[in-house]
Amino acid sequence: MKQHYQIVSKKTLTPEIGQISVYAPLIAAKAKAGQFIILRVNEDGERIPLTISSTTDEAVTVIYQKVGASTLALDELQQGECLQDFVGPLGEPTHVEGYGRVAVLGGGLGCAIALPVAKALTEAGNTVDLIGGFKTKDIVILEEEMSRACTSLHICTDDGTYGFHGFVTNKLEELIASGVKYDHVFAIGPLMMMKFACKLTEKYNIPTTVSMNPIMIDGTGMCGCCRLTVGGEVKFACVDGPDFDGHQVDFDEVIARNATYRDYEAQQKRDHLCRLGGGALNG
Repeated sequence: MKQHYQIVSKKTLTPEIGQISVYAPLIAAKAKAGQFIILRVNEDGERIPLTISSTTDEAVTVIYQKVGASTLALDELQQGECLQDFVGPLGEPTHVEGYGRVAVLGGGLGCAIALPVAKALTEAGNTVDLIGGFKTKDIVILEEEMSRACTSLHICTDDGTYGFHGFVTNKLEELIASGVKYDHVFAIGPLMMMKFACKLTEKYNIPTTVSMNPIMIDGTGMCGCCRLTVGGEVKFACVDGPDFDGHQVDFDEVIARNATYRDYEAQQKRDHLCRLGGGALNG
């Protein structure tokens, strides 16, 4: 008999990226594209927010990068073992409608979020160009899944070892220059990628939605750690987002806030484990 929060399957996508599916039928029944969960590996563990990549009737799949003590501890768990906590779905779902033709940009691990968004947009009747960007061929993930979730898939690599040689923004501009008319763009990935995607789409007057990933602790809007400025107003990514109008986001502020603990994390390296409120973001 399956237990709550039991890992029903586990997969290594790259040496640094793993995927688990967790038995959580109540969450699976409610989850929509763009939402996330918060998990704890054990009683002393940090709270790690991870976007829901896909669901079945009983399980929720999340993808994680092994970057710190908590995600390394998560990766040590095997199929059949259980997580301490697995809470969700959290956040507002991505707004999906019949836009017409849309581009979904995913940068690196952001493709784990771009995948369900593209799938939902395709199911809503849109023509979806999914553009996935990676540094090099060896770390391309979810290519087969992404190809099934969209109308056309474009893989980009920074070094040109696979697919289009360049950034996702370069590919988007190439498609626009070729005459493609986009009704909406969704950009999901590193902050700098989303910032420059928004600069590009603003030039062409294309409405753009971004999925924000600021520092987060409780996931309910109470701690205030995930605050950001959108259109001159303070918003909280965990309850007001994570999706926002990219042309209204103060990216420079978010980038500066996300770098707050960079030096400390580099000093502590993989031994660092935040104890604030029982744990914090980004393992």
